[in-house]
Amino acid sequence: MKKIDEKQFWKGGNMLYPLPVVMVSCGRKHERPNIITVAWTGTICTNPPMVYISVRPERYSYNILKETREFVINLTTKELVMATDYCGVTSGRDVDKFIEMKLTPETSKIVKAPAIAESPVNIECQVTEILELGSHHMFLAQVVQVHVKEALLDETGRLALERAELVHYSHGEYYSQGERLGTFGYSVRKKK
Repeated sequence: MKKIDEKQFWKGGNMLYPLPVVMVSCGRKHERPNIITVAWTGTICTNPPMVYISVRPERYSYNILKETREFVINLTTKELVMATDYCGVTSGRDVDKFIEMKLTPETSKIVKAPAIAESPVNIECQVTEILELGSHHMFLAQVVQVHVKEALLDETGRLALERAELVHYSHGEYYSQGERLGTFGYSVRKKK
């Protein structure tokens, strides 16, 4: 009989890892724009396209997000990992993160919050609801525009996001994406 590894039982906690780690840009009129690093983020719905970010109310960006009800999710890469970390451990109250990390604010097409030009994919979002859940408040948002660097498109026009060398987060550490293990539906696809 096969021996099953023993498991420990821990109190309830967040163990859904790895997570995408993104830089969220936001801004208010007459103030410099800010960037906050977020790992509590994900897809909610396909139609309409919706995402969420969860932010602690004590974070500097929280009131900007709550007041303006818009933001841009900027995907992060190996090249941007230092900036990603910096924007998560410093406060926009104290520093201009765009200047400190030599990032370029780029005018968005629909929302007033800037995108980060160096990011390969920028997702413009408008908040539809804010859920006050406890340590974090969840900003539910509709995706209103997406910017994709043309270098990520293959010869057929398909988005080849694997070219971007995206970064994910797991238990306080950043990792680059690994090798492809399969494609959606490969387990049931007919063999030729």
